[in-house]
Amino acid sequence: MIRYFTIILALVFSALTAPASAHPHVWVTMQSQLVYAPDGTVTGIRHAWTFDDVFSTYATQGIAQKTKGKFTREELHTLAKENVDSLQEYGFFNYAFIDGGRRKDAFAAPADYWLDYENDALTLNFTLPFKTPVKAKELRIDIHDPEFFVNFEFADKDPVKLANAPAACTFTVIKPNDNKFSIQRLDKSFTESNINEGMGAHYGSKIAVKCP
Repeated sequence: MIRYFTIILALVFSALTAPASAHPHVWVTMQSQLVYAPDGTVTGIRHAWTFDDVFSTYATQGIAQKTKGKFTREELHTLAKENVDSLQEYGFFNYAFIDGGRRKDAFAAPADYWLDYENDALTLNFTLPFKTPVKAKELRIDIHDPEFFVNFEFADKDPVKLANAPAACTFTVIKPNDNKFSIQRLDKSFTESNINEGMGAHYGSKIAVKCP
């Protein structure tokens, strides 16, 4: 289990069966960009997810590197593919609400993805396309892990952008009101960590877009 956990950033927490506890173990800082087509539809979301340094250290154990302390995109390619393949099972932790209603299975597999390594942290970059481009007056993207093993939060600087959106479109970044959960980052005892069924939605981050 330890080795599997190390190489899959998508996190096999669903396989764990311990009782619940109220804290995440992996921390992701996000920057996201909604991508618009010329006709005003949203075609997808570009994500950059930076993992905490402790988890990044676990994830890169055993990966060959030409330069000590550094990893190239080529050296991380296999890990990036494993991450993306595994994340698909969980819908990439992205939930789309269009004009007030949730659209299930809204996203297709990423068209491009890669991992960067900087300042001892891994960043997973990927574009998550909609299966069908979306045109709506109100679009909301919720990003969370329902079992709260992973905590997703937006970066303080440039958390969200709209790429080529109609001029009248506006957006709001919605952060959790209550972030006073117990903090416990990944450590050598993480295999005994507990699943927090249903906790993630409460602490989720959201992008809310309004267009005329």
